[in-house]
Amino acid sequence: MAEGFARAYGSDVLTAQSAGLAPALAVVWMTHLVMLEKNIDLGDCFPKEVEFVRGGLDLIVNMSGHDLPYSTAVPVETWDIRDPICESEEVFRQVRDEIEQRVLNLIERLRSRQPAASGVPSSSAWVDTRARTT
Repeated sequence: MAEGFARAYGSDVLTAQSAGLAPALAVVWMTHLVMLEKNIDLGDCFPKEVEFVRGGLDLIVNMSGHDLPYSTAVPVETWDIRDPICESEEVFRQVRDEIEQRVLNLIERLRSRQPAASGVPSSSAWVDTRARTT
C-alpha cells in the first residue's frame, strides 16, 4: 500500500521500493481491492525480499512491528501500522487510510526540504520491512 501511495503521490521527490524481511507469496486480493477504491492499481507490485532493493537507500520505513535484525547507517523511520491480513474489509480500509496519511506526511516533509528553484527531485528510497507485504 505504501509503495502504491508513494508512487502515485510523491514520484517527484522519492523512488519507492517495498520489500520485506519475510515477504508473502503475493499481494492479497483485498489489498488490490481497497487500493483500487483510491484509483491506485498495484498490478506491478509484488512481495520481495530486502536483498532485491535496487540502488542506494536514503530512508527505511519500518512497518514490521519489530526492530530491524541488522544495523544500518540509513535513517530508519518506524511506523506502527496494524497488519490487516486475515482481517475484515473495513480494517483493510482503515489501514489503507492510515498508510495514505503517513505517506502524504512523508512526501510533504521531503518536498519542504527541496529547494524550490532547483527543479531537481531529491532521491529517497523506500523499504517497507513488513513481514507480510500488503
